[in-house]
Amino acid sequence: MTERPSLFNIVSVVFGFAFLYLPILLLIIYSFNESRLVTVWAGFSTKWYVQMINNEGLMNAAWVTARVAFVSATIATVLGTLAAIVLIRFGRFRGRTLFSGMIYAPLVMPEVITGLSLLLLFVAINLDRGFWTVVIAHITFSMCFAAVVVQSRLVSFDTSLEEAAMDLGCPPARAFFSVTLPVIMPAVISAWMLSFTLSLDDLVIASFTTGPGATTLPMKIYSQVRLGVTPEINAVCSVLIAVVTVGVLAASIVTKRREVERQRAERAAIAGN
Repeated sequence: MTERPSLFNIVSVVFGFAFLYLPILLLIIYSFNESRLVTVWAGFSTKWYVQMINNEGLMNAAWVTARVAFVSATIATVLGTLAAIVLIRFGRFRGRTLFSGMIYAPLVMPEVITGLSLLLLFVAINLDRGFWTVVIAHITFSMCFAAVVVQSRLVSFDTSLEEAAMDLGCPPARAFFSVTLPVIMPAVISAWMLSFTLSLDDLVIASFTTGPGATTLPMKIYSQVRLGVTPEINAVCSVLIAVVTVGVLAASIVTKRREVERQRAERAAIAGN
């Protein structure tokens, strides 16, 4: 029999979820507030969403953020996948400790240190700060997260599938793209989503590495919040929450469908034998 949760566990879970998600729920509710005062409810209205759309500064910052997140997440996922393959498939090679340490260092490095070091690097090589410096910075710290996610999947990957494909005459590169990549694709998608979300959320590193015309949305929101929170900011944050939620749900659905298809293929193979 399954042990029933105690009252203490239930209360702890309820308070924990309330502490995490109640402020987000209040933010979404007050984004539809008629009043400019964010703590005084004056009726339902969507005018702040209209003002948000008409705010050219916010829209430009949102467009920059989306482009930075897409480009940096894509490159970071590719590099993180390659790094994970090297760590899993190449065994104990010379310099492995240094290589793995450089991969995992951004996981524990304070963002202020990462941002400042990248700023000094860009200044030293005389690289003008702007869109691409922010992209490089986001690739630097998100690549390690992608490598960890993909590496956890490669640890349990059955290499006999690749070996069977190569025994049948498939070149190593084609075996990877035809056999390995489809199997680890849920992990690759998860790594991309994580990198994309981290890029959307970053404020500190982008503040060090940005330049004229490359203001990200978190930086724009932070600069406006210092002057006072308005329902327009609540509307922007609500849209961000919706985008991230839709992305997480989509990734979960894709992963679940791939898992169902894999189980069906395994059952069909067993039945055929």
